[in-house]
This record gives sequence, structure tokens and C-alpha cells, in this order.
Amino acid sequence: MWTVIYIAPTAKLSETIRQRLTEEGFLVQVRPVNLSRQQYEIMVPSAEVEEAQEVLHEILNS
Repeated sequence: MWTVIYIAPTAKLSETIRQRLTEEGFLVQVRPVNLSRQQYEIMVPSAEVEEAQEVLHEILNS
């Protein structure tokens, strides 16, 4: 089962996050949520949520 860990406000940011998480070894899915506002859900498997959130925190604060 996939869990949303972040909603990115732009396609560019969602792709950056997807790429960085993938480089760290996570399985990642990106899904558009609201095409009119261009928001994208970043999802990882439920078993990896805590670890992925730690890496996501590092990505967003770098």
C-alpha cells in the first residue's frame, strides 16, 4: 500500500523529490492531485514512510 508523504506545489519540485528519493533507494510514485492548481502527491510504500520522511526533510531543507 502506498502512502502520501508530501504534496508538492509544482511539477518541478515533485520531480526533484522523486529523483532524490529514488537515488536513496526508495520506491516512489508521483500522482497529480489537482490539475488546475498543479499539485502532486509524493507516495512511498507504507513500510518506508518514516525513513522516506527523514530523507524528504533533508531534501526540503537543503
